[in-house]
Amino acid sequence: MKIIYFALLFCFSPIIQVNATTPKSVTCTRTEYREEYIPGTKSNPGYVKSYEVDVVIPCGGQSKAEQIDDNDCSEGSVIGGILGAGIALSSSRGKDRLWAVPAGGTAGALIGCQVDGG
Repeated sequence: MKIIYFALLFCFSPIIQVNATTPKSVTCTRTEYREEYIPGTKSNPGYVKSYEVDVVIPCGGQSKAEQIDDNDCSEGSVIGGILGAGIALSSSRGKDRLWAVPAGGTAGALIGCQVDGG
């Protein structure tokens, strides 16, 4: 039976292979229009030289103004609530557990939310 499992492992191993690719280097550019004043004299007047330059910019899918702040603290508040309730449960006795566990859970959830970044 072990030989059959071993044979099946080798039969399906080419299907399970991971195809890793190397990251491609991408540079994003923007064309900027520029002007430069060339000073002159009375006999040879000055002029304005205009040209375009390609400027390298960061390749972000969104501009800084369009980025959405999706900073939620759900994971931190759940973990903090569980830890806070556990600490309150272990440190309280008798009838005090009735109010200490919910209070510890609430305080832990608030602290966990702030630690998580909310």
